[in-house]
Amino acid sequence: MTYEERKAQVKSYLGKVITIGIDRPIGYVHVKGEKTLVYPINYGYIPGVLGGDDEELDVYLLGVDHPVEEYTCRVIAIAHRENDVEDKLVAAPEGMTFTKEEIENAIHFQEKYYKTHIETL
Repeated sequence: MTYEERKAQVKSYLGKVITIGIDRPIGYVHVKGEKTLVYPINYGYIPGVLGGDDEELDVYLLGVDHPVEEYTCRVIAIAHRENDVEDKLVAAPEGMTFTKEEIENAIHFQEKYYKTHIETL
């Protein structure tokens, strides 16, 4: 997937309602090399949609304070990664909004390892 295709793909989801699968629910512990991430939010993917890394397109889910396996939500932002091959979507329950700063704070646990900027609705 080219850079232009990757950006067009994530932008096409902004504002849309999607159903996501959650593979890293709140409290999930992910050990990757010397890094250990504990997920303070639900994190998942759009089933069957491949992102820039040729794996399913990842989605941060804000505004749900308990672990879930699946969720229907609205995409409210994109976490654009300048130094990676993929971008992430940010979603929330229908009608719920977050400021750019709130989004940055919520996803910082993982995005601190990347040069990321947030695009909101």
